[in-house]
Amino acid sequence: MAAEIVNPRSDSTTDSTTDSTTEGTTEAPFDPAFALHRGGKMAVQATVPVRDKDDLSLAYTPGVAKVCSAIAENPELVHDYTWKSQVVAVVTDGTAVLGLGDIGPEASLPVMEGKAILFKQFGGVDAVPIALATTDADEIVETVVRLAPSFGGVNLEDISAPRCFEIERKLQERLDIPVFHDDQHGTAVVTLAALRNAAKLSGRSLGDLRAVISGAGAAGVAIAKFLLEAGLGDVAVADRKGVVSRDRKDLTDVKRELAELTNRAGISGPLESALAGADVFIGVSGGTVPEAAVASMAPGAFVFAMANPNPEVHPDIAHKYAAVVATGRSDYPNQINNVLAFPGIFAGALQVRASRITEGMKIAAANALADVVGDELAADYVIPSPFDERVAPAVTAAVAAAARAEGVARR
Repeated sequence: MAAEIVNPRSDSTTDSTTDSTTEGTTEAPFDPAFALHRGGKMAVQATVPVRDKDDLSLAYTPGVAKVCSAIAENPELVHDYTWKSQVVAVVTDGTAVLGLGDIGPEASLPVMEGKAILFKQFGGVDAVPIALATTDADEIVETVVRLAPSFGGVNLEDISAPRCFEIERKLQERLDIPVFHDDQHGTAVVTLAALRNAAKLSGRSLGDLRAVISGAGAAGVAIAKFLLEAGLGDVAVADRKGVVSRDRKDLTDVKRELAELTNRAGISGPLESALAGADVFIGVSGGTVPEAAVASMAPGAFVFAMANPNPEVHPDIAHKYAAVVATGRSDYPNQINNVLAFPGIFAGALQVRASRITEGMKIAAANALADVVGDELAADYVIPSPFDERVAPAVTAAVAAAARAEGVARR
Protein backbone atom coordinates (compact mmCIF):
# COMPACT_ATOMS: atom_id res chain seq x y z
CA MET A 1 0.00 0.00 0.00
CA ALA A 2 1.26 3.46 -0.82
CA ALA A 3 1.89 6.08 1.80
CA GLU A 4 -1.04 8.25 2.76
CA ILE A 5 -1.02 11.99 2.30
CA VAL A 6 -2.00 13.78 5.46
CA ASN A 7 -2.05 17.38 6.63
CA PRO A 8 0.76 17.95 9.14
CA ARG A 9 -0.48 21.25 10.56
CA SER A 10 -1.42 21.54 14.22
CA ASP A 11 -4.76 22.81 15.46
CA SER A 12 -3.01 25.82 16.99
CA THR A 13 -1.91 26.91 13.52
CA THR A 14 -5.36 26.71 11.98
CA ASP A 15 -6.95 28.52 14.93
CA SER A 16 -4.60 31.48 14.67
CA THR A 17 -6.17 34.83 13.90
CA THR A 18 -2.94 36.40 12.71
CA ASP A 19 -0.39 35.22 10.20
CA SER A 20 3.16 36.27 9.41
CA THR A 21 3.35 36.39 5.63
CA THR A 22 6.52 38.30 4.84
CA GLU A 23 10.04 38.58 6.17
CA GLY A 24 10.17 41.02 9.06
CA THR A 25 6.40 41.14 9.54
CA THR A 26 5.20 40.04 12.96
CA GLU A 27 1.48 40.30 12.38
CA ALA A 28 -0.81 40.56 9.39
CA PRO A 29 -4.58 40.47 9.00
CA PHE A 30 -5.94 36.93 9.13
CA ASP A 31 -5.92 35.33 5.69
CA PRO A 32 -7.36 31.80 5.46
CA ALA A 33 -5.20 31.00 2.42
CA PHE A 34 -1.97 31.63 4.33
CA ALA A 35 -3.35 29.87 7.40
CA LEU A 36 -4.19 26.75 5.42
CA HIS A 37 -0.84 26.60 3.63
CA ARG A 38 1.36 27.11 6.70
CA GLY A 39 3.64 24.09 7.01
CA GLY A 40 2.56 22.76 3.62
CA LYS A 41 -0.54 20.81 2.65
CA MET A 42 0.79 17.26 2.70
CA ALA A 43 3.13 14.81 4.39
CA VAL A 44 4.19 11.17 4.03
CA GLN A 45 2.75 8.70 6.52
CA ALA A 46 3.91 5.12 7.04
CA THR A 47 1.45 2.34 6.25
CA VAL A 48 3.20 -0.25 8.44
CA PRO A 49 3.90 -0.05 12.18
CA VAL A 50 7.38 0.35 13.68
CA ARG A 51 6.56 -0.28 17.33
CA ASP A 52 9.41 -2.52 18.44
CA LYS A 53 12.61 -4.23 17.29
CA ASP A 54 10.68 -6.97 15.47
CA ASP A 55 8.79 -4.40 13.39
CA LEU A 56 12.03 -2.53 12.75
CA SER A 57 13.80 -5.67 11.58
CA LEU A 58 11.05 -6.32 9.03
CA ALA A 59 10.51 -2.76 7.81
CA TYR A 60 14.22 -2.07 7.62
CA THR A 61 17.31 -4.17 8.17
CA PRO A 62 17.71 -7.12 8.01
CA GLY A 63 14.28 -8.02 6.57
CA VAL A 64 14.33 -5.42 3.81
CA ALA A 65 17.43 -7.07 2.30
CA LYS A 66 15.39 -10.10 1.26
CA VAL A 67 12.98 -7.90 -0.68
CA CYS A 68 15.81 -5.91 -2.28
CA SER A 69 17.53 -9.11 -3.40
CA ALA A 70 14.31 -10.48 -4.87
CA ILE A 71 13.77 -7.27 -6.86
CA ALA A 72 17.36 -7.35 -8.05
CA GLU A 73 16.76 -10.83 -9.44
CA ASN A 74 13.35 -9.96 -10.87
CA PRO A 75 12.90 -6.19 -11.38
CA GLU A 76 9.16 -6.57 -12.04
CA LEU A 77 8.68 -7.35 -8.35
CA VAL A 78 9.27 -3.66 -7.61
CA HIS A 79 5.62 -3.13 -8.48
CA ASP A 80 4.49 -5.60 -5.81
CA TYR A 81 6.86 -4.75 -2.97
CA THR A 82 7.23 -0.94 -3.21
CA TRP A 83 4.89 1.95 -3.78
CA LYS A 84 6.18 2.50 -7.34
CA SER A 85 2.97 1.44 -9.10
CA GLN A 86 0.86 3.70 -6.93
CA VAL A 87 2.76 6.96 -7.02
CA VAL A 88 3.11 9.77 -9.56
CA ALA A 89 5.76 12.47 -9.84
CA VAL A 90 4.22 15.92 -10.32
CA VAL A 91 6.99 17.75 -12.17
CA THR A 92 7.27 21.45 -12.96
CA ASP A 93 9.85 24.11 -13.71
CA GLY A 94 7.57 26.89 -12.51
CA THR A 95 7.33 28.67 -15.85
CA ALA A 96 3.55 28.65 -16.42
CA VAL A 97 1.92 28.45 -13.00
CA LEU A 98 -1.85 28.98 -13.04
CA GLY A 99 -2.43 32.52 -14.21
CA LEU A 100 0.76 33.72 -12.55
CA GLY A 101 3.20 32.84 -15.33
CA ASP A 102 6.91 32.25 -14.78
CA ILE A 103 7.26 32.52 -11.00
CA GLY A 104 10.00 29.93 -10.50
CA PRO A 105 10.19 26.49 -8.87
CA GLU A 106 9.91 27.55 -5.20
CA ALA A 107 6.82 29.66 -5.78
CA SER A 108 5.24 26.80 -7.74
CA LEU A 109 5.37 24.37 -4.81
CA PRO A 110 2.02 25.35 -3.23
CA VAL A 111 0.35 24.51 -6.56
CA MET A 112 2.24 21.23 -6.92
CA GLU A 113 1.30 20.25 -3.37
CA GLY A 114 -2.29 21.07 -4.24
CA LYS A 115 -2.07 18.87 -7.31
CA ALA A 116 -0.73 16.04 -5.18
CA ILE A 117 -3.56 16.18 -2.67
CA LEU A 118 -6.09 16.27 -5.52
CA PHE A 119 -4.55 13.08 -6.90
CA LYS A 120 -5.10 11.47 -3.50
CA GLN A 121 -8.51 12.93 -2.75
CA PHE A 122 -10.12 12.26 -6.12
CA GLY A 123 -8.22 9.25 -7.47
CA GLY A 124 -6.66 7.49 -4.51
CA VAL A 125 -3.25 8.02 -6.17
CA ASP A 126 -0.21 9.16 -4.19
CA ALA A 127 1.83 11.95 -5.76
CA VAL A 128 5.08 13.73 -4.99
CA PRO A 129 5.68 17.38 -5.98
CA ILE A 130 9.00 17.91 -7.76
CA ALA A 131 9.96 21.48 -8.70
CA LEU A 132 13.09 21.66 -10.83
CA ALA A 133 15.64 24.48 -10.83
CA THR A 134 16.08 24.48 -14.60
CA THR A 135 14.08 25.58 -17.61
CA ASP A 136 16.28 23.79 -20.14
CA ALA A 137 14.17 21.17 -21.91
CA ASP A 138 16.96 18.59 -22.18
CA GLU A 139 17.96 19.04 -18.54
CA ILE A 140 14.35 18.52 -17.46
CA VAL A 141 14.11 15.37 -19.56
CA GLU A 142 17.38 13.97 -18.22
CA THR A 143 16.39 14.72 -14.63
CA VAL A 144 13.00 13.05 -14.93
CA VAL A 145 14.48 10.01 -16.67
CA ARG A 146 16.86 9.56 -13.76
CA LEU A 147 14.06 9.93 -11.22
CA ALA A 148 11.70 7.58 -13.08
CA PRO A 149 12.65 4.30 -11.29
CA SER A 150 10.90 5.65 -8.19
CA PHE A 151 7.57 6.36 -9.89
CA GLY A 152 4.75 4.67 -11.75
CA GLY A 153 3.91 7.75 -13.79
CA VAL A 154 4.88 11.36 -14.49
CA ASN A 155 2.45 14.27 -14.50
CA LEU A 156 4.02 17.33 -16.14
CA GLU A 157 2.57 20.51 -14.74
CA ASP A 158 2.76 24.24 -15.46
CA ILE A 159 5.60 24.08 -18.00
CA SER A 160 5.38 26.79 -20.63
CA ALA A 161 4.82 26.19 -24.34
CA PRO A 162 6.38 25.33 -26.69
CA ARG A 163 8.95 23.54 -24.48
CA CYS A 164 6.21 21.45 -22.87
CA PHE A 165 5.52 19.67 -26.16
CA GLU A 166 9.16 18.70 -26.65
CA ILE A 167 9.61 17.62 -23.03
CA GLU A 168 6.55 15.39 -23.07
CA ARG A 169 7.47 13.83 -26.41
CA LYS A 170 11.03 13.05 -25.39
CA LEU A 171 9.97 11.59 -22.05
CA GLN A 172 7.38 9.37 -23.70
CA GLU A 173 10.06 8.10 -26.08
CA ARG A 174 12.49 7.28 -23.27
CA LEU A 175 10.25 6.00 -20.49
CA ASP A 176 7.97 2.97 -20.24
CA ILE A 177 5.61 4.59 -17.75
CA PRO A 178 2.76 7.04 -18.42
CA VAL A 179 3.81 10.64 -19.07
CA PHE A 180 0.94 13.14 -19.12
CA HIS A 181 1.02 16.91 -19.41
CA ASP A 182 -2.17 17.80 -17.61
CA ASP A 183 -2.33 21.38 -18.86
CA GLN A 184 -2.67 19.91 -22.34
CA HIS A 185 -4.49 16.64 -22.05
CA GLY A 186 -6.49 16.99 -18.86
CA THR A 187 -8.03 20.18 -20.19
CA ALA A 188 -8.71 18.53 -23.54
CA VAL A 189 -10.42 15.50 -21.97
CA VAL A 190 -12.80 17.56 -19.83
CA THR A 191 -13.54 19.92 -22.72
CA LEU A 192 -14.44 17.02 -24.99
CA ALA A 193 -16.74 15.52 -22.34
CA ALA A 194 -18.60 18.80 -21.90
CA LEU A 195 -18.80 19.38 -25.65
CA ARG A 196 -20.17 15.88 -26.29
CA ASN A 197 -22.98 16.51 -23.82
CA ALA A 198 -23.68 20.01 -25.13
CA ALA A 199 -23.96 18.59 -28.65
CA LYS A 200 -26.21 15.79 -27.41
CA LEU A 201 -28.44 18.29 -25.65
CA SER A 202 -28.90 20.21 -28.89
CA GLY A 203 -29.45 17.12 -31.03
CA ARG A 204 -26.18 17.50 -32.91
CA SER A 205 -23.01 15.47 -33.25
CA LEU A 206 -19.42 16.65 -32.95
CA GLY A 207 -19.12 16.43 -36.72
CA ASP A 208 -21.80 19.11 -37.08
CA LEU A 209 -19.80 21.67 -35.12
CA ARG A 210 -17.25 24.32 -36.05
CA ALA A 211 -15.23 25.55 -33.08
CA VAL A 212 -12.94 28.50 -32.43
CA ILE A 213 -10.23 28.29 -29.77
CA SER A 214 -8.71 31.43 -28.28
CA GLY A 215 -5.17 30.55 -27.26
CA ALA A 216 -2.48 28.59 -29.07
CA GLY A 217 -0.48 27.53 -26.04
CA ALA A 218 -0.34 24.10 -24.46
CA ALA A 219 -4.06 23.79 -23.77
CA GLY A 220 -5.25 25.34 -27.03
CA VAL A 221 -3.05 23.13 -29.22
CA ALA A 222 -3.96 19.98 -27.32
CA ILE A 223 -7.69 20.72 -27.33
CA ALA A 224 -7.69 21.40 -31.07
CA LYS A 225 -5.89 18.15 -31.92
CA PHE A 226 -7.96 16.10 -29.49
CA LEU A 227 -11.32 17.42 -30.68
CA LEU A 228 -10.40 16.69 -34.29
CA GLU A 229 -9.30 13.18 -33.26
CA ALA A 230 -12.71 12.73 -31.63
CA GLY A 231 -14.56 13.78 -34.81
CA LEU A 232 -15.15 17.53 -34.55
CA GLY A 233 -16.21 19.08 -37.85
CA ASP A 234 -13.65 21.89 -37.89
CA VAL A 235 -11.69 24.10 -35.51
CA ALA A 236 -9.76 27.33 -35.91
CA VAL A 237 -7.21 28.41 -33.32
CA ALA A 238 -6.29 32.05 -32.71
CA ASP A 239 -3.24 33.47 -30.97
CA ARG A 240 -2.42 37.11 -30.20
CA LYS A 241 -1.84 37.82 -33.89
CA GLY A 242 -5.01 36.22 -35.21
CA VAL A 243 -6.15 32.91 -36.62
CA VAL A 244 -3.42 30.31 -37.09
CA SER A 245 -3.52 29.77 -40.84
CA ARG A 246 -1.24 28.43 -43.55
CA ASP A 247 -0.72 31.86 -45.07
CA ARG A 248 0.97 33.26 -41.96
CA LYS A 249 4.76 33.57 -42.11
CA ASP A 250 5.36 34.09 -38.38
CA LEU A 251 4.39 30.63 -37.09
CA THR A 252 6.51 28.44 -34.84
CA ASP A 253 7.00 24.79 -35.73
CA VAL A 254 4.17 23.81 -33.40
CA LYS A 255 1.80 26.36 -34.94
CA ARG A 256 2.78 25.40 -38.49
CA GLU A 257 1.80 21.83 -37.70
CA LEU A 258 -1.42 23.14 -36.15
CA ALA A 259 -2.18 25.15 -39.30
CA GLU A 260 -1.96 21.96 -41.37
CA LEU A 261 -4.43 20.14 -39.11
CA THR A 262 -6.97 22.87 -38.39
CA ASN A 263 -8.93 25.67 -40.03
CA ARG A 264 -10.31 23.69 -42.93
CA ALA A 265 -12.55 26.66 -43.68
CA GLY A 266 -9.43 28.70 -44.52
CA ILE A 267 -10.27 31.62 -42.24
CA SER A 268 -7.66 34.33 -41.69
CA GLY A 269 -7.60 37.53 -39.72
CA PRO A 270 -8.52 38.26 -36.10
CA LEU A 271 -10.37 35.97 -33.71
CA GLU A 272 -13.58 37.88 -34.35
CA SER A 273 -13.58 36.87 -38.02
CA ALA A 274 -13.47 33.20 -37.06
CA LEU A 275 -16.28 33.53 -34.51
CA ALA A 276 -18.80 34.71 -37.12
CA GLY A 277 -21.15 31.76 -37.61
CA ALA A 278 -19.13 29.47 -35.32
CA ASP A 279 -20.92 26.89 -33.18
CA VAL A 280 -18.41 26.72 -30.32
CA PHE A 281 -16.06 29.14 -28.56
CA ILE A 282 -13.35 27.67 -26.33
CA GLY A 283 -11.26 30.15 -24.36
CA VAL A 284 -7.91 29.15 -22.86
CA SER A 285 -6.07 32.43 -23.28
CA GLY A 286 -7.34 35.16 -21.02
CA GLY A 287 -8.17 38.47 -22.60
CA THR A 288 -11.66 39.62 -23.48
CA VAL A 289 -13.84 38.73 -26.46
CA PRO A 290 -16.08 41.61 -27.60
CA GLU A 291 -19.79 41.05 -27.11
CA ALA A 292 -20.43 41.77 -30.78
CA ALA A 293 -18.21 38.83 -31.73
CA VAL A 294 -20.14 36.51 -29.40
CA ALA A 295 -23.39 37.78 -30.88
CA SER A 296 -22.13 36.85 -34.36
CA MET A 297 -21.91 33.16 -33.51
CA ALA A 298 -24.42 30.66 -34.86
CA PRO A 299 -27.77 30.25 -33.09
CA GLY A 300 -27.61 27.71 -30.28
CA ALA A 301 -23.87 28.20 -29.85
CA PHE A 302 -21.75 26.94 -26.95
CA VAL A 303 -19.38 29.26 -25.07
CA PHE A 304 -16.68 27.61 -22.96
CA ALA A 305 -14.77 30.60 -21.55
CA MET A 306 -12.25 28.91 -19.27
CA ALA A 307 -9.75 31.60 -18.28
CA ASN A 308 -9.43 32.12 -14.52
CA PRO A 309 -10.33 34.18 -12.65
CA ASN A 310 -11.77 36.28 -15.47
CA PRO A 311 -13.43 34.32 -18.30
CA GLU A 312 -12.87 35.60 -21.84
CA VAL A 313 -16.64 36.07 -22.06
CA HIS A 314 -18.50 36.90 -18.88
CA PRO A 315 -21.27 34.36 -18.28
CA ASP A 316 -23.92 37.08 -18.17
CA ILE A 317 -22.95 38.12 -21.70
CA ALA A 318 -22.51 34.55 -22.93
CA HIS A 319 -26.01 33.57 -21.76
CA LYS A 320 -27.53 36.24 -24.02
CA TYR A 321 -26.42 34.35 -27.10
CA ALA A 322 -25.34 30.81 -26.17
CA ALA A 323 -27.37 27.70 -25.43
CA VAL A 324 -24.67 26.26 -23.15
CA VAL A 325 -22.12 28.24 -21.13
CA ALA A 326 -19.15 26.80 -19.26
CA THR A 327 -16.25 28.40 -17.42
CA GLY A 328 -13.20 27.36 -15.44
CA ARG A 329 -14.70 28.74 -12.23
CA SER A 330 -16.38 26.80 -9.45
CA ASP A 331 -18.96 29.51 -8.73
CA TYR A 332 -20.73 29.05 -12.08
CA PRO A 333 -22.40 25.94 -13.51
CA ASN A 334 -20.45 23.68 -15.90
CA GLN A 335 -16.94 24.08 -14.50
CA ILE A 336 -14.29 22.73 -16.90
CA ASN A 337 -11.93 21.46 -14.22
CA ASN A 338 -8.94 19.19 -14.87
CA VAL A 339 -9.51 17.44 -11.56
CA LEU A 340 -12.36 15.61 -13.29
CA ALA A 341 -9.81 13.86 -15.50
CA PHE A 342 -6.25 13.43 -14.28
CA PRO A 343 -6.86 11.46 -11.03
CA GLY A 344 -8.96 8.81 -12.78
CA ILE A 345 -6.73 8.70 -15.85
CA PHE A 346 -3.65 7.98 -13.76
CA ALA A 347 -5.54 5.61 -11.47
CA GLY A 348 -6.66 3.56 -14.49
CA ALA A 349 -3.22 3.61 -16.09
CA LEU A 350 -1.48 2.56 -12.87
CA GLN A 351 -4.07 -0.11 -12.16
CA VAL A 352 -3.03 -2.01 -15.30
CA ARG A 353 0.61 -0.83 -15.26
CA ALA A 354 0.18 0.87 -18.62
CA SER A 355 3.34 1.82 -20.46
CA ARG A 356 1.82 5.05 -21.76
CA ILE A 357 -1.43 7.02 -22.00
CA THR A 358 -2.83 6.74 -25.51
CA GLU A 359 -5.33 8.84 -27.43
CA GLY A 360 -7.81 5.99 -27.04
CA MET A 361 -7.41 6.07 -23.26
CA LYS A 362 -8.05 9.81 -23.21
CA ILE A 363 -11.13 9.50 -25.42
CA ALA A 364 -12.40 6.70 -23.16
CA ALA A 365 -11.92 9.02 -20.17
CA ALA A 366 -13.87 11.81 -21.87
CA ASN A 367 -16.71 9.47 -22.82
CA ALA A 368 -16.92 8.05 -19.30
CA LEU A 369 -16.95 11.54 -17.82
CA ALA A 370 -19.73 12.63 -20.18
CA ASP A 371 -21.75 9.51 -19.37
CA VAL A 372 -21.74 10.30 -15.64
CA VAL A 373 -24.19 13.12 -16.35
CA GLY A 374 -26.64 10.62 -17.86
CA ASP A 375 -30.33 11.51 -17.77
CA GLU A 376 -29.66 14.63 -15.71
CA LEU A 377 -28.29 16.38 -18.80
CA ALA A 378 -29.32 20.04 -18.97
CA ALA A 379 -27.94 23.34 -20.22
CA ASP A 380 -26.50 24.06 -16.77
CA TYR A 381 -25.29 20.50 -16.27
CA VAL A 382 -23.22 19.17 -19.17
CA ILE A 383 -20.29 18.16 -16.95
CA PRO A 384 -20.38 16.63 -13.46
CA SER A 385 -18.99 18.17 -10.30
CA PRO A 386 -15.52 17.15 -9.13
CA PHE A 387 -17.23 16.06 -5.91
CA ASP A 388 -19.51 13.60 -7.70
CA GLU A 389 -18.28 10.28 -6.29
CA ARG A 390 -19.11 8.50 -9.55
CA VAL A 391 -16.50 10.39 -11.56
CA ALA A 392 -13.17 8.84 -10.56
CA PRO A 393 -14.37 5.19 -10.60
CA ALA A 394 -15.98 5.68 -14.02
CA VAL A 395 -12.89 7.30 -15.54
CA THR A 396 -10.55 4.77 -13.89
CA ALA A 397 -12.47 1.78 -15.24
CA ALA A 398 -12.77 3.24 -18.74
CA VAL A 399 -9.06 4.09 -18.95
CA ALA A 400 -7.99 0.67 -17.67
CA ALA A 401 -10.25 -1.08 -20.20
CA ALA A 402 -8.96 1.11 -23.05
CA ALA A 403 -5.34 0.40 -22.06
CA ARG A 404 -5.99 -3.33 -22.28
CA ALA A 405 -7.78 -2.92 -25.62
CA GLU A 406 -4.89 -0.90 -27.05
CA GLY A 407 -2.21 -3.31 -25.87
CA VAL A 408 -0.37 -0.98 -23.48
CA ALA A 409 -1.48 -2.72 -20.26
CA ARG A 410 0.96 -5.05 -18.53
CA ARG A 411 -1.46 -6.70 -16.14
